[in-house]
Amino acid sequence: MPKRPFNFGRWFRATGWRHIVGVLMLLFSLFPIVFVVSSSLNPNGTLTGSNALFSKIGLDSYVRILTDPQVPFTTWLGNTLMIAGITALLTVFLGALAAYSFSRMRFTGRRFGLIGIVVVQMFPQLLAVVAIFLLMSAIGDLFPAIGLNTHIGLIMVYLGGALGVNTYLMYGFFNTIPVSIDEAAKIDGAGHARIFFTIVLRLVAPILAVVALLSFIASVNEFVVASVLLIDTEKQTLAVGLTKLVSNPRYADWSAFSAGAVIAALPVVALFLFLQKYIVGGLTAGAVK
Repeated sequence: MPKRPFNFGRWFRATGWRHIVGVLMLLFSLFPIVFVVSSSLNPNGTLTGSNALFSKIGLDSYVRILTDPQVPFTTWLGNTLMIAGITALLTVFLGALAAYSFSRMRFTGRRFGLIGIVVVQMFPQLLAVVAIFLLMSAIGDLFPAIGLNTHIGLIMVYLGGALGVNTYLMYGFFNTIPVSIDEAAKIDGAGHARIFFTIVLRLVAPILAVVALLSFIASVNEFVVASVLLIDTEKQTLAVGLTKLVSNPRYADWSAFSAGAVIAALPVVALFLFLQKYIVGGLTAGAVK
């Protein structure tokens, strides 16, 4: 059959307008990133001078934030990566154990536990900041290693806040794994522990990657709880430390702040690129029961 001539009006009504909307949304999403990168390259250290994007380019801000003895940027970055990494690993491990129990076992209080997980997540963690502070202060009096101003204490708080929603997300993915696989393994003499570690964990790798990524990003970006629990400058995370650069009302070094934000985003972007093949499948499969 002869090929119909191209008609711009018909193409625009069918799919063309979608391309325009997509390009506009892409530009809208990229503008904050471009603005931060432009500000980090601005030697003046102000946001007002960076309104004209890339009008001045220099690496002074990066050198200043990496070499200034009063700004322990590398220490903050190391603390952040350690806390976020341990939190992500423990969240995946403990959440997978809980999700497997809810999905494969039948016990008293199972339904109430699932409902409780959903209800608790309806309340933001910000509402519990005072209670968390008092609780960690009391724990610190008995066990100083896990109380206030400790990384272990902050990790424990992060785990308590993240396990609920991540457990429910993994529970939906675990339900997509056929129970017949477990039954076949039980016939061969495998117990729950062996089934979980040798069979199920390999089948649910996409949701584990998604939960690890979300937990890592949440821990890197979290500010309120970390600012309350971590007191010493050397123990603070990057989100808390960088705010000191812009907390002075007389002079806020926004350029150095932007440079630190750009550097802090690199590990997150690297982890996202490494796990991107699991993200879509993990989120869509775990969103339904």
